[in-house]
Amino acid sequence: DYGGLEGPVPSVPSASAFPPFSLSWSRQRCQRGAGWPAEKAEVPGGEESYPRTRLAMESSLEKMVDPTLAEMGKNLNEAMKMLEDNQRKIEEENEKKYVRKDIPGPLQGSGQDMVSILQLVQNLMHGEEEDESSQSYRLQNVGEQGHMALLGHSLAAYISVLNRERLRNLTTRILSDTTLWLCRLFRYENGSAYYHEDDREGLLKVCRLVIHSCYEDYTVEGFNVLYNKQPVIYISSAARTGLGQTLCSQLGLPLSCMCRVPCNTMFGSQHQMDVALLDRLIKDDIESGKLPLLLVANAGTPGAGHTDKLGRLKELCEQYNMWLHVEGVNLATLALGYVSSSVLAATKCDSMTLTLGSWLGLPAVPAVTLYRHEDPSLSLAAGLTSSQPVEKLRALPLWLSLQYLGHDGIVERIKHASQLSQRLLENLKNIDFIKTSVEDELSSPVVVFKFSPELPNIDQMLHAGPITSNERHISDTFNQWLGEQLAQLVPASGVDVVELEDEGTCVRFSPLLTSAVLGTEVQDVDQLVDCLKMKIPILTCTLQLREEFEQEVKRTVGLSYIEDLSWPGLGVVRYEYNSDRKNDDKQEKEAEKINTGLLKKLNELESDLSFSLGPEFGGEKNCVYIGMVTEDLDVSELVETIAATGREIEENSRLLENMTEVVRKGIQEAQVQLQKANEERLLEEGLLRQIPVVGSVLNWFSPFQASPKGRTFNLTAGSLESTEPTYVSKAQGTGTTPPATPTPSRLKQRLPGQKLFKRSLRSSDGFSETSSVSHTDDLEKLEQRSHSVSTAQEQGIVETEKAEQQNEIAQVTNDNTEDLQSQKSGNDGTKVEEQESLR
Repeated sequence: DYGGLEGPVPSVPSASAFPPFSLSWSRQRCQRGAGWPAEKAEVPGGEESYPRTRLAMESSLEKMVDPTLAEMGKNLNEAMKMLEDNQRKIEEENEKKYVRKDIPGPLQGSGQDMVSILQLVQNLMHGEEEDESSQSYRLQNVGEQGHMALLGHSLAAYISVLNRERLRNLTTRILSDTTLWLCRLFRYENGSAYYHEDDREGLLKVCRLVIHSCYEDYTVEGFNVLYNKQPVIYISSAARTGLGQTLCSQLGLPLSCMCRVPCNTMFGSQHQMDVALLDRLIKDDIESGKLPLLLVANAGTPGAGHTDKLGRLKELCEQYNMWLHVEGVNLATLALGYVSSSVLAATKCDSMTLTLGSWLGLPAVPAVTLYRHEDPSLSLAAGLTSSQPVEKLRALPLWLSLQYLGHDGIVERIKHASQLSQRLLENLKNIDFIKTSVEDELSSPVVVFKFSPELPNIDQMLHAGPITSNERHISDTFNQWLGEQLAQLVPASGVDVVELEDEGTCVRFSPLLTSAVLGTEVQDVDQLVDCLKMKIPILTCTLQLREEFEQEVKRTVGLSYIEDLSWPGLGVVRYEYNSDRKNDDKQEKEAEKINTGLLKKLNELESDLSFSLGPEFGGEKNCVYIGMVTEDLDVSELVETIAATGREIEENSRLLENMTEVVRKGIQEAQVQLQKANEERLLEEGLLRQIPVVGSVLNWFSPFQASPKGRTFNLTAGSLESTEPTYVSKAQGTGTTPPATPTPSRLKQRLPGQKLFKRSLRSSDGFSETSSVSHTDDLEKLEQRSHSVSTAQEQGIVETEKAEQQNEIAQVTNDNTEDLQSQKSGNDGTKVEEQESLR
């Protein structure tokens, strides 16, 4: 039983030296050999973060033969317990706040104990700038299988000190076991495996293998053989960014050796490689003297998760003697019982790269590249195999983790991720204005969707014109905001934002890459759908009100509309400051001051809107950015309030500026007047009174009677006045009061409890035209108007209108009284007649 899959045993090096075994049997054997107890216990806190209690762990380690291995297990257990004890960390931080120091200090001569070092590591892991809740959430979901992977790294360091013969036997067994299990799990018969840290390194080694196979003299001649017949590597245009450049730079090839194959643009999927065009490209390269070397296909593109036509591509590679390499997240579904035919064709390719760390939630495990090749010497020359036993220990963390999970555990994790995708896809079908981009709705593990403002009616979509670049840009902006909001509201879902060539900005849900680490469950998907349903009406209303907001701003004096297609919100507005100054720098500073004050005033209002200065990078200067809105927004009131607030700030600014200038001129005028007054006083007193001794004697015999005269500056009136009235009345005048700043008329008609910029829910049909309430409102308006009118003539007109309005109210009241009395008398007569008839 090789993992529960049928088929012959792969021909793995040194595999014949060991008896057949299964994953479940190996797990039991490993537990018995290591002394692990079978039962599980929960640690305090409710989280099952350790498979056994600490006491059972220590007792089992004591039974081990190797005391060094037991001590290493103890240390690892204590280290993991200290690093993951978040509750104690929070309590310690509450008692004494740790301040991280980024400046490195000197190395202590006496050294530190392990507890102090681990405490330092813990503080560095949970920095002040990072979100502690999300970090602790990720650490808690490392799980037991993650502990096994971490234990593998410690064991690899310990095993490397063994003698060479024992080390070779042990590493050969670990490598052959892991290769055998992976080939059975993912239906890749007669394959070998290469374990690497960088997921691109496996493809790089495969390229070296193909070069050695196609160029016989490459080992001796080097680049000369490549120059005579240039190799060509074909990759899809939907491949991950920078893959072609990385391969060329690592292989020492020019970029002309890399050929990007476009995807289908007219028929079929927009993310699948165009096989017919690939055939023409290969023929053209052969005719020009080049050598088609290798084709990189996708079983799940990095963006949309689509799978290329692997069957047809394999036939094309066999026709031109090319190597076919496949990579992608959909390769994980090969471990399931049901596999789609498009993905199942990947088992016939020449090599494939598996990223088991993200699929199974295993930290720091290597990626695996499975390949088929008959010449082991070429594999050794390409670096796919190594004669160094230490390099073979890369598979040890994966060897431990696979045994811990077992065949059923591996399949269950991959199946769970696929079911999450199907659940989300079924819910998205029932949401309007959501467009999905899924290759196979029955078995697609990746769901890509976007908010599409197009109507769901197909006839309207067919008759509608082409989407302009501005509409496409706005759609991308709104979907960017939607993806960020969903990722923030439901972090356990693992959704992210992707840029696709044809669809634009989309939201992607790929649980095979995130669910094992984040611990995504069905309720997280349901919460994601609920949040999406709440955001769709906001997006729709904001998109509909953008044009109305633009028109209102353009009609309002003093405001200018700024078109910013990258802003996810209602729009951008700027209050224009017009000054007579010719200095552009001062005018720009004054405009910045007014718009900053406008933003502050708007944020102080009690409304549901969000106002900001825009994005940190790339935003317009001296503008107010308005965020998302709801359908009950009164756009005209919002624009009127912005304009009135801007005028108020501008008037206050100009008043202060004018006051400063008036004060300066007043001081100069006061100095001139006081100087003239001193000259006049000298003429009145005479020359003798100015002499110090003579003047004193003269003033003693004949005092000079003169009233004190001073100057005072009235800030309200802006005029220079004499201080004589002040000395007479012994009180300083207050002057006139400046008129109040006008406010928007709509703010005065607000109902109790109604927030700003919201349409009134009161219906006009509930009040009649002759209602006294409406007349009372009209009287209040006339009274307000009488306060704002300054001349006596307009006062008389308003008083006349007010008297006429009161007469109308009296007439209406009398009419209503007479009607009620007549109706009452009629009812009384009817009652009398009915009583007489009854008698």
